Order: sequence, then structure tokens, then C-alpha cells
Amino acid sequence: MLLVNPVMSEARSINVAWDPAADGAPAPGLNDSIGVLVSGGVDSSVALSRLVAAGYRNVSAWYLKIWLEDELTSLGQCPWEEDLEYARSVCKALGVRLNVVSLQIEYYDRVVSYTIEELRAGRTPSPDIFCNERVKFGAFLERVGERVEWVASGHYGRVVPAPGRVVRAPGRGGHAAVSRGGDGDSYRIAHRPGMESGKSERVHLYRACDPVKDQSYFLSHLSQEQLARLLFPLGTLPKRQVRRLADRLQLANRNRPDSQGICFLGKIRYPDFVRHYLGEREGRIVDRERGRELGRHRGFWFYTIGQRQGLGLSGGPWYVTGKDVEENVVFVTHGDRVNDSASDTVRLEELHWIGAPPEDPGERGLSVKLRHGPKRIACSATGFDSAGRRLDELGASHHITLKLEEPDRGVAPGQFGVLYSGERCLGAGRIACGDVAGSPDMVHYSERGARV
Repeated sequence: MLLVNPVMSEARSINVAWDPAADGAPAPGLNDSIGVLVSGGVDSSVALSRLVAAGYRNVSAWYLKIWLEDELTSLGQCPWEEDLEYARSVCKALGVRLNVVSLQIEYYDRVVSYTIEELRAGRTPSPDIFCNERVKFGAFLERVGERVEWVASGHYGRVVPAPGRVVRAPGRGGHAAVSRGGDGDSYRIAHRPGMESGKSERVHLYRACDPVKDQSYFLSHLSQEQLARLLFPLGTLPKRQVRRLADRLQLANRNRPDSQGICFLGKIRYPDFVRHYLGEREGRIVDRERGRELGRHRGFWFYTIGQRQGLGLSGGPWYVTGKDVEENVVFVTHGDRVNDSASDTVRLEELHWIGAPPEDPGERGLSVKLRHGPKRIACSATGFDSAGRRLDELGASHHITLKLEEPDRGVAPGQFGVLYSGERCLGAGRIACGDVAGSPDMVHYSERGARV
């Protein structure tokens, strides 16, 4: 009796060649120029392999060097050389030209400086959101955008043309490629350099099929112009299949573990990075409800709302539930009482909409991610300014208030709330501090005597 290994059977059944039509994604022409962002990791290597296997003839690979070696060498091992070696090995095996682009200055100016300022203000930054918007699909396209028509990556997300809409992606080509929209109809993706995208020329960003690996949270700040040029060959694959494809293809990095944490830190511990820029300042850890001091800390900037680990307190579990920036105090709540500090109301400011906001703020199927991960919370939204304009008329200078169906105890000011309508990512707003009814005070500025 012949025994079949189910793992190998599944691996053989996966189509290596990417079929964008089957994914509902924009379909480049076979001669279009496609720049693939590679990191030396498994995901970007499999994405590159799928494009090559699909027969695209003008594929190039691009490694973005963003490691801040001059700033951070003293903190740990420089990881980019190892990453680049893996990227070279994969590209050589596939016969793809590898280019190295240094974006260290851009990364520091657009991402690292933002991260430091947010920490100094007592907020929790989301650097990976701005890394995608401002560097990987921002500064990179500014630098080499004339050399590639499409940009592909190993991100877990899906770009789909909006039903009935025409999307024009700037590039060198002048022909059109046909794709399929989310409802199965055909749509034309026209490449016409210099043409501006209008409201009728829409793409949608959808969650990846793997809810754990889905990265739509980190892609939520991308613009229509950026998304219209992006290809995500892994969007419909679960992570286990990506790993099995890498093994089947015998990629040099097939056994390499996934990277963790912020992309530019490599093997450096996040607290060491924070200490390098902000130093240490001893302060009190205080029981929020009872007002008694429980311990000492080395700077409020090392802590975020909802944090449990690294407090060094006995008799726990203890959770961070607030910070006083001016007095350098970290407030904690015991696990027995922490649900009392959970919030069912969240205010989002500095709004960014990928496309059109929901026409009905209370529509069914609206949900929010308050942090990266698979969990979404069903919610309704209200947003009106003094002129009475509705949610769909509000711009970046306004805010919306979310009513959560399930209270959350880790609402961290500075992080982003990412909104979804069903599986579609609508956009994001920065979480403001607790200054609406039902929302707890989380960050205080004693000198001002007000919350921010």
C-alpha cells in the first residue's frame, strides 16, 4: 500500500506560477517592468519566484538598505550583510538582476525621527505603517519609479480593482493589461504616463487570506497612486504554503526564520534602540486605583498601554493603563481590575482614507483593528464637525469616534486604528488620548493640566 505524505502532496498541488486573474489582482503584461522588493527572507523570495515562474520577462529585484549602521553599530550585529547574501543567492538561482538602493537617510528622516518623537511625547508609534508609505513604496518609487512600472513584494495583502472602475498606473508602458475585479467582472488597467488618477479610478485593499499573517494594518496608509502599482503574489496563500513552496523550490533561505519586530532594527532589542535615543530617567510605577507606589522604572517611553511584561512587579499580573509624561509616572492596574479600565469608545484623528469612506457610519460590517494581528472589533462610527458635515465629507484635519461592540483594554494613543468594511481596508486614523465619554484617561501632561 502506497502511503502519501499529506504535506508533500499539498506542496505539489500549489501552483508556483502566480495567476493574478485568479487572485482578482491587476495583471501586468508579460513585458512590463516589475521591480520586486527583496529582503533576504522567505516571503519576498517566494513572491519573486512566483513572478518568474509566471513568465514575466522584465523582472528585477531590489534590496533596500535602511540599516542605520552609523547610528546603531554599537548596539549589536549588523544584519543587512547576511540579508543581502541570502537575497543574492536567491536572485542568482532565479537568474534575476539584483539592485541595492541605499535609503538610510530617507528612513531616518521619515520613520526613525517620527518614532523617537512619538515615544518622547508618551505615545506608542507605528513605524512599520510609515515604513511602507514613506520608504518602501514612497522613497523607493521616488528614486527608481521611472525604471519600473510595477512594484511587487512579499506582503500579505490583496489589491483588487474596484468594480466598474478604471485604474491608471503611471509607468513607462503604453499598453493595457486586463484584470478581474472583486465581483468577477473584467476591468482594464491602463498604463498612461502622466495621467492623474481620479475618483472613478479606484483600487481596493483587502485583507490577506491568512488572517494571522495579514499585513493590511501596515498597508493602511498607502494612497491610490501607490496601490495602483503594487502586486502582492502571496495575498491568497497561507503562510504554511509559502514555506512549502520555498522548500519545493529549494530556495537558499527556505529554513530561515521569519523576522520579528521593526524592520530596521534587525537583531537589536527594541529597548536598546529606545535607550540609545532617549536615555533613561527614573520614575515611579503607581497603582492607578489606589495611588500607592509599587516600584520604579527607567523612563515612561519604555512602556505602552496594555503592556504586561517587563514591569518587574510582584503580586501580579499588572498592566500599564496610563502615563504622566511631565511627572514621568507609569500607572498600572492589577489583572483583577484591568477590565474596568477597558474602553468601548475610541477617537481617531489625522484620518487617511484609501478610497471613499463608508457612506453610512453605522453600516453593518464595519470593524477596526487597534493593533497588528488577526483580531478585529465590530464598531460603529460617528464623525461630524461644527458645520454638520458627515463622515464621508471629513478630511485629514478631522476625527471620528468609534463605538466598540467589545471593550478593549489596550487602546494605546499614537497607534493606529485601521477600519474595515467586511474584508476591505478603508484606511486608518491615529488613536487620540482618552478625551471622549467612555474612554479612559491614558496619557497626562501635568504642566498643561489637560489631556492630549
